[in-house]
Amino acid sequence: MTEPLSEPLTEPLKIAYSPCPNDTFVFDAWAHGRVPGAPALDVTFADIDITNGMAERGEFDVLKVSYAVLPWVLDDYALLPCGGALGRGCGPLVLTRRPGEGQSLTGKDLAGKTVAVPSERSTAYLLFRLWAAAEVPGGVGEIKVLPFHAIMPAVRDGEVDAGLVIHEARFTYQNYGLHCLADMGEHWERTTGLPIPLGAIIAKRSLGTERLRELADAARTSVRMAWDDPEASRAYVLEHAQEMDPAVADQHIGLYVNEFTADLGESGYAAVRGLLTRAAAEGLVPPLRPGALEAV
Repeated sequence: MTEPLSEPLTEPLKIAYSPCPNDTFVFDAWAHGRVPGAPALDVTFADIDITNGMAERGEFDVLKVSYAVLPWVLDDYALLPCGGALGRGCGPLVLTRRPGEGQSLTGKDLAGKTVAVPSERSTAYLLFRLWAAAEVPGGVGEIKVLPFHAIMPAVRDGEVDAGLVIHEARFTYQNYGLHCLADMGEHWERTTGLPIPLGAIIAKRSLGTERLRELADAARTSVRMAWDDPEASRAYVLEHAQEMDPAVADQHIGLYVNEFTADLGESGYAAVRGLLTRAAAEGLVPPLRPGALEAV
């Protein structure tokens, strides 16, 4: 459990995370004041493209962001070793309309095509770019940024040729009559052997080392409290799950909230370093400075 600091905060910490079930499940206990000694939170819900921009502008004390944005923000923010999304079998998917009978699609079919993505600074898009460099000769055409919940309808309705989807879309894309062209996570795991880094929890370095450790403790305790009593978070999860079927919300939580959420551990940090090092080598992100990912 967390230990209160001798000088408690006078105002709640401003935090932003998504309304997705994994985030509301993780932060429910903390957001509702049930984590002993944890600072109070002032919660804002926002899609990942919004929170990535907030981090780049230095807004908010604590944020859920894409791992892909870390090279741009780690001077001002520290990576917390818990609370985020990283795992296996949980990567983003590239979806298209279903091919005709007897036809099959490959990465080559995306050459010059329009692809919708949830954010140009998202980990999903970074994994996509690494995949496309190997699988799409000549590269794709236009990249169109859409809110993640708008991507599948856009693919279904022919507004874009393909869509890069995340979160519960893994469980629902067939309801839109769509076809999975490729699994970015499968490609990542097959080529690296590492788990898939998706979303990170970061906090302002200006809060100080002691406070950052307190925040990490609070996030870890909140996760464990959610596991110990899953029903306690159910109302909060479903309230913000955008009319999601409760069974899909449970699948979402089961996939994205795992041992890495409680603690990144050695393999989690290796995955983050591997992603950002490989991306920097391809010129997709700035290189990390030494020690930038050190745990608080």
